[in-house]
Amino acid sequence: MLLAIDTSAGTAVAIVADDGRVIAERSSADTRRHAEVIGPLLSEVLAAAEVDDARLTHVVAGIGPGPFTGLRVGIAAARAVAIARGIPLLAVPSHEAVALRLTEGGVAGGRFAVITDARRREVAVTVFAAQLPLPAEVESAHLVARAAFAPAEGVTPFEAQEIPAAALAHAALARLATGVAFPEAQPLYLRAPDVTLSTPKRVS
Repeated sequence: MLLAIDTSAGTAVAIVADDGRVIAERSSADTRRHAEVIGPLLSEVLAAAEVDDARLTHVVAGIGPGPFTGLRVGIAAARAVAIARGIPLLAVPSHEAVALRLTEGGVAGGRFAVITDARRREVAVTVFAAQLPLPAEVESAHLVARAAFAPAEGVTPFEAQEIPAAALAHAALARLATGVAFPEAQPLYLRAPDVTLSTPKRVS
């Protein structure tokens, strides 16, 4: 049984059984209050699912792309739950979760792009080839000016307003079933942080 958390857009939490059944799911569309809502959503999902420590086997963290603060909140929460329960933490690119849902639903075929809002008039784009059990990443996540974005010929664009946590868990289950390696549980940032450490002045 997997607990999945994603904060790359809004905040989404779900518990999914190893056969793919969604046991409980909660989300908030607010893109700026991740720290305030993650705790209550976790509590609600765990209570609704009536899951004890012995039944949770993995925690899944969406690693983005997404904004700096939001991603840190979700990954930190996932890591804390995994450490507290002594279970593995699995990292899944957030766009992969959307790509798998589109492919499983027959919505996407051939090559397609998953697009999410990156703020500052930019979008984050990842291009996939539709296949199962997991879509193949053709172009890794990158930033494009929203006004200038135009998909390549033969690439169908799909803009996602949210990253469903259940879809994140399904992507993790597909990786586990096929033996595909998981990335490190590190935030996928597509731009440098606004604040950088200044270089200390040398004292002669």
